[in-house]
Amino acid sequence: MKPFDTCPVCGGEFVEKDVEKLLKGGIHTAVLKVRADVCLRCGERLYSMETVRRFEQIRQKLERQEVAEFQPLG
Repeated sequence: MKPFDTCPVCGGEFVEKDVEKLLKGGIHTAVLKVRADVCLRCGERLYSMETVRRFEQIRQKLERQEVAEFQPLG
């Protein structure tokens, strides 16, 4: 069950999509591809609790400069 039937920002309809999320931690930035509910009207994104927990874990690793498991992009 989803926490919202319609977008809490504008009332629009949500659709599940693959999206890119930028996470910053210290001097590092990570790009992740994740699933999110995206509002068709305003673009607001809702992430699952599991995905949000993963974001926090990755941010902490970036801040501690534990980046060996990440692939550099540039």
